[in-house]
Amino acid sequence: MAILQKHGKISGPDLVCLKETPSDTIGDAGGHQKNWSEHNTNWPRPLARVWTVVLLLGTCLLYCARVAMPICAVSMAEKFNWTKREQGMVLGSFFWGYCFTQVLGGYVSDRVGGEKVLLLSAAAWGAMTAFTPVLAHFCSQPIFSMTLARFLMGLLQGVHYPSLVSLCSQKVVESERGFLMSTVGSGSYLGTLVIGGAGSLMLDLYGWESVFYVSGLLSVLWAYCIWKYLLKGEGPIITLESLGRGGPRSKLSKRHWLRLFKQPAVCAVIITHLCTASTFFTMLSWLPTYFKDTFPDAKGWVFNVIPWFVAIPSSLFSGCLSDHLISRGFDTAAVRKLMQFFSMGVSSVFTLLLCGTTTFPTAVAFVSATMGLTTFSHSGVSVNVQDLAPSCAGALFGVMNTCGAFSGVLMVYFSGYLIEATGSWASVFTLITVVNLVGLVTFLAFAEARRVDMDSSKGHYHDIHI
Repeated sequence: MAILQKHGKISGPDLVCLKETPSDTIGDAGGHQKNWSEHNTNWPRPLARVWTVVLLLGTCLLYCARVAMPICAVSMAEKFNWTKREQGMVLGSFFWGYCFTQVLGGYVSDRVGGEKVLLLSAAAWGAMTAFTPVLAHFCSQPIFSMTLARFLMGLLQGVHYPSLVSLCSQKVVESERGFLMSTVGSGSYLGTLVIGGAGSLMLDLYGWESVFYVSGLLSVLWAYCIWKYLLKGEGPIITLESLGRGGPRSKLSKRHWLRLFKQPAVCAVIITHLCTASTFFTMLSWLPTYFKDTFPDAKGWVFNVIPWFVAIPSSLFSGCLSDHLISRGFDTAAVRKLMQFFSMGVSSVFTLLLCGTTTFPTAVAFVSATMGLTTFSHSGVSVNVQDLAPSCAGALFGVMNTCGAFSGVLMVYFSGYLIEATGSWASVFTLITVVNLVGLVTFLAFAEARRVDMDSSKGHYHDIHI
């Protein structure tokens, strides 16, 4: 069975339960394993496909709600007489809330189920989005109400990706996780495109309020459909008792958490995700300015749209490719490393080529290639955390995402300093390449795909409990 697990040949849901449940455990450990299989049965393939589409749509709506404020910020600043500093304060407040709930969202998802956390959070941030215009118009100080609203949006949306990772690790077969995560991850690019096009149209025709109303109400409707048709109307109640009991989870002390973080493979995924997130946030933040400074006569819709159109099929292709290789018997760790090599290694080649680019079409082509290849990380480090610690994948991904978010903001600020100090965009692109290579070398050297949330001396798996 260990050989089958290593080479990824188990594809049926019934066999996956055998793969993740050692048969040689006895006594209490055996009881824990029985409980694990009862509560963590993989989805049948038809149901997994339904959930893939639903989660894709949910991530799309997540970004529609998230990007609504940046799209409407100029109109709102004109109406409420905000300065650039006040506008930046409103937009930046989202980040601080977003960082604070990553680990908590993953921890709760690991304990009670990612679908419950996704449902409750989507209903909450959807309602908050729809209620934003009301807060802006009826509050005597719109700048404070909008800053608070964005901070709360960050808190509520911060649990989304850790919950996705937790849900995927519990319910999806190893050989299909790459496709699900890459497909759902492409929802972020799709949402950015949808709100960029439809949102701009609604802004011109019906005013900025309509952008918040539509994106917020659609998100609430999405949450209702999950509750009604996928959860069959069962109440997504999260009680203190359920958190303490943890459902199927056995308990692992803080001592075992420390042991987990001492694993080289765990440190590798954290460092690699930190580097990936930092470079992605930097590219996302500074590319529009790069195009405006270097090609002032270029049309904004070209460089703001084309790279994301490339990123969507690229993300889907990476998921299909990784799952196909694993199902054909290739080593899971080798496949994860290959995907990350494309994401951080090959993409860095095109990033460096931007240093000497002199024409607008060439620059758009290189940026599109860079952003498209970056999406391969959805089938690399983002899935590898589920290979290593499926019992606590949500909480561990929350740690990764928190580190990535903080480091991303620092690198964005530092890149601005480099631009002012050197007057050259080549310094930023070189910095991105160096950070990418550090993460890639770390991942290639230390990444594994075997489970590490287990006590090898006792022959049974542990599940994290704080």
